[in-house]
Amino acid sequence: MKSPIKNKINTVFVPVRDIGKAKNWYENILGVKGEVMHGHLFVADMKDTGLILDEMPAWRSKGEDITPFRAPAVQFGTDDIEASYQFMKENGVELVGEIQYGHFFVFKDLDGNMLMVMQDQ
Repeated sequence: MKSPIKNKINTVFVPVRDIGKAKNWYENILGVKGEVMHGHLFVADMKDTGLILDEMPAWRSKGEDITPFRAPAVQFGTDDIEASYQFMKENGVELVGEIQYGHFFVFKDLDGNMLMVMQDQ
């Protein structure tokens, strides 16, 4: 039987501890705008695949901390990898190493989620 599931990703969820702080950080550092919904979701205005920051209340016990991505799970594109790296550095973003192979670098958000920026071809 052929799978009825499409070969596309609709949205990526990123776990965060404080939706207000995360919203502000993502807006300032990554330039994404969006809307806070239901008090725990930030729905970012993205092209193609969606991005939602989520405090994840349905997936953790009250008072329990979230587990951040410990490997890059989301990749953002750029037209200038060097300028993007320098921007992150100048804004005090925690960088995980240098630019690799001239094409990408990894950084952490406020909650310790590892994310990636990749040079668009």
